[in-house]
Amino acid sequence: MDYYPQRIVCLTEETTELLYLIGEQDRIVGISGFTVRPKRARKEKPKVSAFIDANIDEILELKPDLVIGFSDIQADIAKELIKKGVTVWVNNHRSVEEILKMIVQLGALVGRTQTCLDLVNHYQKRITEIESITAKWKAKPKVYFEEWYDPLISGIKWVSELVEIAGGIDLYVNNGNESLAKNRIIEHHKEVLDKDPDIILVSWCGKKFKPKRMFDREGWKETKAYQKKDFFEIDSGIILQPGPASISEGLEIMHTIFSNWVEKHER
Repeated sequence: MDYYPQRIVCLTEETTELLYLIGEQDRIVGISGFTVRPKRARKEKPKVSAFIDANIDEILELKPDLVIGFSDIQADIAKELIKKGVTVWVNNHRSVEEILKMIVQLGALVGRTQTCLDLVNHYQKRITEIESITAKWKAKPKVYFEEWYDPLISGIKWVSELVEIAGGIDLYVNNGNESLAKNRIIEHHKEVLDKDPDIILVSWCGKKFKPKRMFDREGWKETKAYQKKDFFEIDSGIILQPGPASISEGLEIMHTIFSNWVEKHER
């Protein structure tokens, strides 16, 4: 007998991605409408939630034996489902370490603990390799990560940590400790100019990056990043979800960008 959950609803993307990654996608009966990874999930699974809202009746019709949510932001959804007798697991993972813990915990919930431990060990090994490489760099790029453009919002904790693991210096590392976007607002554009980032990374939370919108801001074309064309978009589906993709792909993208900068800088 399989004692693990048979009918899982995932209210955010990262747990859907992980269950597909470890071959347990058949347990999923409902997903978030914001899910883009893996692409097949959107075709195979009914979409029953946004981020702060969910169709409670549709979720109940799916007869889930486990609903998985993310963070206090989904507390109201979780409360409503619990009142209806549904088992709910909500994880508040917002750092790289917490993402890795979430992976192992979810693996345990579906009987794939060792598979997820192996996955986490693989990620940890790569993190250590990258850190050993960047420790030898004579200079590291100052990095500005922009999560939203109006108002300006800097990166959340796992993004900030990945910037630094990848070899950059996050100019707003202290903001990363703030879980809510409203607490990571940068009040004045000039503040970023004064920091004069070497590299600008952009991930506008589901909206395509438009360089004109950014660099038409007064003075932004004078930044080193603009002058040397060191500004890059990272898909929000990769970097702004606290799951496997942020580490397996987001970290590698940033490390490649920073490595190229260091190579040019040390010529």
